[in-house]
Amino acid sequence: MNLPITRQQAIDFLINLENSKSQMNHYLESEAIMRGLAEYFDEDQEYWGMLGLLHDIDWAKTKNNVSEHGTQMVEMLNDLGFNQKTIETMQSHTFGHEIIPKFKDKKRTQRIEYCLAASETITGIIYAYALMRGGKISDMEVKGLKKKFKDKVFAKTCNRDIIREIEQTDLELNEFFQIAIDSINKIRNNIDLK
Repeated sequence: MNLPITRQQAIDFLINLENSKSQMNHYLESEAIMRGLAEYFDEDQEYWGMLGLLHDIDWAKTKNNVSEHGTQMVEMLNDLGFNQKTIETMQSHTFGHEIIPKFKDKKRTQRIEYCLAASETITGIIYAYALMRGGKISDMEVKGLKKKFKDKVFAKTCNRDIIREIEQTDLELNEFFQIAIDSINKIRNNIDLK
């Protein structure tokens, strides 16, 4: 699919919004996992990566009013040249959230939507687990990640049910964990991990 902006232009745009370092790390991690899933499903890695990179594009504007998250991105993405379908796919990661009235009754129905929601949510558990391991992801194993996933107190703001939606794509949880670890491992030097 033709993208209206390059990856670097997307990153520059996010930086200009004055996102924090941790937020930028989250974007890069989400992008990496989406690329990994695109490779697994034989989809367009550039397109899927862009979805991961820009899925929270309006966060800098809405973090103090989360009920607006996902709504303000429409104008921003339109201005950048993205089409309606892409915008709706990016919005889908907010579906079902009680705190966002516009999307609380909407449900994800497509593989790409399940992938985006699961990808951006698992980043919190992986990053927190890596920090617990001294910032190390290079030898992280699925078994250890699964233990942290089952521990509901660990990274408790990461919704496990959203991560489990990956199973709607016929991908098993363990397979998803491996793809996610491998994907973030590839960019570890860019997100302060080792």
